[in-house]
Amino acid sequence: MKYFFLSDGWVVGRVWEFGGLWNEQSWRRKPELARLPLGIVEQGERLWLYQVEAAVLMVEVRQAQAATSTIGQVVLKRLIDAEQAIARLATADSLFQA
Repeated sequence: MKYFFLSDGWVVGRVWEFGGLWNEQSWRRKPELARLPLGIVEQGERLWLYQVEAAVLMVEVRQAQAATSTIGQVVLKRLIDAEQAIARLATADSLFQA
């Protein structure tokens, strides 16, 4: 499994795997992606911990209420492993649970 943190108000867009964009017809399913009931607060911003399956290479995230322009979109280029997620949890300003 891989992990990433995502701020409140942002949602996951497209998902990439080794062969390119995730193809639900080829995989015969959606990628396994879940928001965990745990997060951190850094510089006053709430960041939720997400878990994705190992086949996922990167995810695109965007503001939930963004206009039609592409300004404001971000691509997470590097997902983190469990050890890196634990280290980030340990060094956060504070933790919260849903």
